[in-house]
Amino acid sequence: MSSASLSVVVTRRLPEPVENRLSELFEVTLRETDEPMSRLELTKAVKEADILVPTLSDRIDAGLIAQAGDTLKLIANYGAGVDHIDVQTARQHGILVSNTPGVSADDTADMALALILGVTRRIPEGLALMQSGDWEGWSPRALLGGRVAGRRLGILGMGRIGQAVARRAAAFGMQIHYHNRKRLRPEIEGDLHATYWESLDQMVARMDVISVNCPHTPSTFHLMNARRLKLMKPDAVIVNTSRGEVIDENALTRMLRAGEIAGAGLDVYENGAEVNPRLRELKNVVLLPHMGSATVEGRIEMGEKVILNIKTFDDGHRPPDLIVPAML
Repeated sequence: MSSASLSVVVTRRLPEPVENRLSELFEVTLRETDEPMSRLELTKAVKEADILVPTLSDRIDAGLIAQAGDTLKLIANYGAGVDHIDVQTARQHGILVSNTPGVSADDTADMALALILGVTRRIPEGLALMQSGDWEGWSPRALLGGRVAGRRLGILGMGRIGQAVARRAAAFGMQIHYHNRKRLRPEIEGDLHATYWESLDQMVARMDVISVNCPHTPSTFHLMNARRLKLMKPDAVIVNTSRGEVIDENALTRMLRAGEIAGAGLDVYENGAEVNPRLRELKNVVLLPHMGSATVEGRIEMGEKVILNIKTFDDGHRPPDLIVPAML
């Protein structure tokens, strides 16, 4: 199959340089609006395309894959997370799945630190006060936050993003602790000055800040459940820039309202854009619209990885960022 005849369907608007390059290389159908495809549109796409380029807003489940045509051979995901794609079923149908790992690690880590600072230093409250015009001047007791230097940071998930968070937090004087499915190699652990906790429960109970940086898988769904959230110290805060499903959002909301947890910084939510309305009412919560990876540079790099995966596949080779079920 040659690039000239390779049919590529893109489900969302991508940065213009990425769309232009795709158009130069392939017979590509680009999305005219930035609205997610409907189920009907996705069904049409998988029936007609050789390559599908979805995003995290597209649910590529077993039912959709079962309707794919014989020509669909690669799902080149625009993004690192693939929990919205049934990779196992895709492989059973002879369809490869690739992603774009590593691109947004620094960008997401930046946002994790922004959330830690935003919550502990009460930045949104100060911003709201200035925007309302109600600020009456400096006061010794106004908007007192907490110093991050010296605080214990517990990182849940020490992959690329978790390690990037650790390096940034260390520069702010925080003590680095982590829990991970596998312990890091001694040289990496030493470089990060990180303390490993085999027991997540024990780590959670002793930290001042928890940063959630693990992917959403069946084993991490509600990993921070009501029982584990109750282990947190009353003056501790939690931030999440990974996947909303890792935290029991209802339990977190109840505890924040009751003052059992001091604060939270969230960039992702358990039910996507349907954010728990009670969270919006809380002053001790910083809410962002899933913008952890939203940099121009990062989004273009993601597109470049998509193109490389497609080109490599088209040349008859294994895509460099191929996902296999055993990796999940």
